[in-house]
Amino acid sequence: MSSIRLYNTLTRKKEPFEPLEPNKVKMYVCGPTVYNYIHIGNARAAIVFDTIRRYLEFRGYEVKYVSNFTDVDDKLIKAARELGEDVPTVAERFIQAYFEDITALGCKKADVHPRVTENMDTIIEFIQALVEKGYAYEVDGDVYYRTRKFAEYGKLSHQSIDELKAGARIEIGEKKEDPLDFALWKAAKEGEICWDSPWGKGRPGWHIECSAMARKYLGDTIDIHAGGQDLTFPHHENEIAQSEALTGKPFAKYWLHNGYLNINNEKMSKSLGNFVLVHDIIRQIDPQVLRFFMLSVHYRHPINYSEELLENAKKGLERLKTAYFNLKHRLQSSTNLTDDDEQWLARIQEQHEAFIREMDDDFNTANGIAVLFELAKQANLYLHEKNTSERVIHAFLRELEQLLDVLGITLQEEELLDEEIEALIQKRNEARKNRNFALADQIRDELRAKNIILEDTPQGTRWKRG
Repeated sequence: MSSIRLYNTLTRKKEPFEPLEPNKVKMYVCGPTVYNYIHIGNARAAIVFDTIRRYLEFRGYEVKYVSNFTDVDDKLIKAARELGEDVPTVAERFIQAYFEDITALGCKKADVHPRVTENMDTIIEFIQALVEKGYAYEVDGDVYYRTRKFAEYGKLSHQSIDELKAGARIEIGEKKEDPLDFALWKAAKEGEICWDSPWGKGRPGWHIECSAMARKYLGDTIDIHAGGQDLTFPHHENEIAQSEALTGKPFAKYWLHNGYLNINNEKMSKSLGNFVLVHDIIRQIDPQVLRFFMLSVHYRHPINYSEELLENAKKGLERLKTAYFNLKHRLQSSTNLTDDDEQWLARIQEQHEAFIREMDDDFNTANGIAVLFELAKQANLYLHEKNTSERVIHAFLRELEQLLDVLGITLQEEELLDEEIEALIQKRNEARKNRNFALADQIRDELRAKNIILEDTPQGTRWKRG
């Protein structure tokens, strides 16, 4: 039995993770509507659930990970009209942009990235089955879901049908039986992209798409359904109603939702002018820093995005990388065995177990990162005491590599340009001249960590690549 516990939005409590099949996980994550570049709120969801997938794989599970693209809807039609292009062209451009952005952020591609337009038959069949079972009805080419017929509606968002009714409205042009009913199929307006269906030309509503694709690629019941907190209602609530009405089975065993993202303590919105696109921000900062920042807060908590907090994340990531590259440098002068190897190996194992303990507790990356800082601290202490056992150094390196990989952080040494090296040497010379030996030593260590060896001579400082 797994020791992982996760917070299930459906039950509002932490539960032991017990997948439907031993050692296998079926996971569906709601993907973007591809009418623009993704914003950093989208990026948080992508990073969080990629990390949870990585951790499950690290713990020995075989994960089938599905994340969709909504490549036709009102926003896409509007964007295509404004750009003077057709919907497929706009969708394809931003799907490719999405892959570029999430790859830069260290996210692995899903096992399947289904598109709505490539699953139209599946979606239409799903709607038709709901009509036949009396859960849906057609009016003038539109098809609506009979919300009240599903007795458990509101169980995910923990709202009663009466509370929901108070906020429900019938929009102009809609011919619903009940204000709570929602669209499964929308009759095409003139000039809109559309598909043939038993109810005439049109396109699907948003909610039905994920129900149909999750079932097609993962089955009637899945282990984990995930997405942003804003999707809990109505999107995920409606998915449950559709799927469980059709199959008579639970749709998902566990529901995971990541918290909101604020910009400088304000909600991100175009009207406030603080709307940040990943496409823009990763041109200005290292994408790995953005990822590390996103994981520095527990995924269910709100996170505040600011330059100051990003700078803190950058410094934190640099601490870990410096420890790692200092270890690699020491390997060049390492010895075979020392008397206290076992003591140090035991310390490394303690941090390994601590990381698992924190991550097993609802994927607490914030505490997991704290464990990594302690591991780096132990590594620095080991090197400071002039220890050189190859066995221990390799153990530190393997542990840092493995645990950072779980977080999607890669440890690639960036080779400095000659002019960057010269600039740092000049900065070190000025520090020595001003008797700031701590800074001078720090610069030497930074260069050494990048395999740049300094030699102070009467003619000045010389350097070479190690």
